[in-house]
Amino acid sequence: MKVQKTKKPWGHELLFARTKDYVGKILVISKGEELSLQYHEQKEESIYVAQGKLEVEIRDETVVLSQGQNLHIPPGTRHRFKALEDSEIFEVSTPHLEDVVRLKDRYGRI
Repeated sequence: MKVQKTKKPWGHELLFARTKDYVGKILVISKGEELSLQYHEQKEESIYVAQGKLEVEIRDETVVLSQGQNLHIPPGTRHRFKALEDSEIFEVSTPHLEDVVRLKDRYGRI
């Protein structure tokens, strides 16, 4: 497949793999920007911080992930990523790309 680049208000994502079983993305998040506070009903994902530093709100706690650290996010887990530095995140997930329930969004997306 050809890599698909999608511009986002927080940076952009590169979709580099999509099969019936999994999806691979690279999220490029600009310093100070954040993704939605969200959860997924079916989607399960794992992330790896390839570059930068993230503040991750997950469940009822906040953790900081730096380059080389990873995190697994099961379905139903409330989470949000905020870039403390320009960051590049590798994400591998189940193929449920439309499965996003946004609870809060800085950019007014529903």
